[in-house]
Amino acid sequence: MSKAADKNDPMTVTVRIMAREYAVTCPPDEHDGLVASADYLNERMTAIRRRGKALGAERIAVMTALNLARELLALKGDPSLLKPDQESLDRLKQMSSDIDQTLDQVEETKAR
Repeated sequence: MSKAADKNDPMTVTVRIMAREYAVTCPPDEHDGLVASADYLNERMTAIRRRGKALGAERIAVMTALNLARELLALKGDPSLLKPDQESLDRLKQMSSDIDQTLDQVEETKAR
């Protein structure tokens, strides 16, 4: 077997999430990302466990997944997660009005 093939062979990484160990296979170049993701997931799940009553691991996992999915959609700009900001809407209306007035003035100046 060549050394290049060895470098690309999947590796098994053991990650710890809520005091349980999981063996996960990934390409070597994704090792650091997998470990960081597992650490982040562990932090989020542990925080939910601390806040909640005696929740089971499955329920904590689902609640964490829902929270992370919402954050991802918000980062992607999903319109269903964006709440209209009245101050911003008012500013946009005012800017639109100002633009219309300026264009009217320009048109009046050109007509003279």
